[in-house]
Amino acid sequence: MNLTPLPAFQDNYLWLLHDGQRALVVDPGDAAPVQSYLAAHGLRLEAILVTHHHPDHVGGVDALRDATGARVYGPAHERIPEPLERLSEGDAIEVLGLRFDVLDVPGHTAGHIAYYSASPALADGAPLLFCGDTLFSGGCGRLFEGTPAQMFASLAKLAALPGRTRVCCTHEYTLSNLKFATAVEPGNTQLIHYRQQCEQRRSHGEPTLPSTIAVENEINPFLRTRVAAVAQAAHGHDPQANPADPVAVFAALRQWKNEFR
Repeated sequence: MNLTPLPAFQDNYLWLLHDGQRALVVDPGDAAPVQSYLAAHGLRLEAILVTHHHPDHVGGVDALRDATGARVYGPAHERIPEPLERLSEGDAIEVLGLRFDVLDVPGHTAGHIAYYSASPALADGAPLLFCGDTLFSGGCGRLFEGTPAQMFASLAKLAALPGRTRVCCTHEYTLSNLKFATAVEPGNTQLIHYRQQCEQRRSHGEPTLPSTIAVENEINPFLRTRVAAVAQAAHGHDPQANPADPVAVFAALRQWKNEFR
């Protein structure tokens, strides 16, 4: 299988997975880059996976469905262009011979889902996670519809996946996220090293993604709310945040990040 992040808009990635003949695409907010890639590589689009309803994730769904006949899968409780197969946690789909388990990950939106495949799709056998705007490298999505407790639980669910899991986020927010993460936890040497790696990749015009669950557990402050240094930093920014309460720490971090420049 070949995994490719197709750039779109200012900083989106439309993830395309293919076996040389058949393809799936995740969150195609724009049909044009997908159609161009399919044509250039002689691929047939079989499936469209949608994580949530925001326009930059669904804007190209109708055009791609109409042009290719691809099946569309999406969250059970969000407004997604019909027809589609609606999914929630406990459901599983098979696409390109791979099994994808559906995870409910509310927070960014109320009905956000993610797709996790433990099938050996990649050459090294690593699992795959298409997580939309829930988890970013070094960060997480804004809480447009959910609560801090919901997003905290969603991130904990993703953080518990196998460490080798490839984290396919849908925005190139990594450098700005790592700037904030460094402000929260300046003594994290793994974070400093990872930030240098990502800065080098971007200087060469390369994506910083996919990340891995193992990396995120070491460097992402939103997954590290139980780490003393992170909890104390959140409390220092917001004295009302109880450092012994990881949800309160998460809420303080998320508000801090909203305001961070």
